[in-house]
Amino acid sequence: MALICIRTLIIFLILVVVMRLMGKRQIGEMQPFEFIITLIIADLACIPMADLSTPLIYGVAAVLALFLLHQLFTLIEQSGSLAKKVLSGTPAVVINKNGVDMMELKKNNLGLDDLIESMRAQGYFSLDDVDYAIFESNGRLSAFENSERAKTPSSMPILIINNGKLLGKNLKVLQDDEEKLHGFLKEYGATLKNTEALTVDGEGRAYFKKRREKFKIINYPLRQGVKW
Repeated sequence: MALICIRTLIIFLILVVVMRLMGKRQIGEMQPFEFIITLIIADLACIPMADLSTPLIYGVAAVLALFLLHQLFTLIEQSGSLAKKVLSGTPAVVINKNGVDMMELKKNNLGLDDLIESMRAQGYFSLDDVDYAIFESNGRLSAFENSERAKTPSSMPILIINNGKLLGKNLKVLQDDEEKLHGFLKEYGATLKNTEALTVDGEGRAYFKKRREKFKIINYPLRQGVKW
């Protein structure tokens, strides 16, 4: 038991030193290769702590080797823009002055619901609350606020159409049917298939984005008494 405690203490102290030397980034700010190295170090450190048959030096050597690998990748990443793009990727502008960029979302394996969730985490509840939204290479969302946004949303906008697909469960919240929705889209020269985004809040304020066109803020005729 005492031997295990001593081995654990040694590994712990080595990990503290190595992680401090790797930098002060938080988990959410790590580049992909940094996160992978951190996971491997955590796994390797457990083996010599619990398995007395494994020489302690093996675990120490593996951790130090990964630290050197981290330093090498960091130098390569800082050597030029191409190397940084290959190792860490590039930021993706997913909202611009024209509205949501579905192509950029698709390139990054993201959906409109993922974007809305990330915006809510930063206090933005409507897609037009920001002029620009950027998914950084570390996965964090950076937003440039729309100066004309409503400071206090009247109610939570509901996603009705997500890249040409109707969310029937959310349409039921409006107490409407597909026939009325299709008629509403027809008024704006759109169909379900070529509508990239449609959200509606409790006051009938709708964010409408047709494919290859700039988004519009329009009024959706809610049934009398419908609120959420």
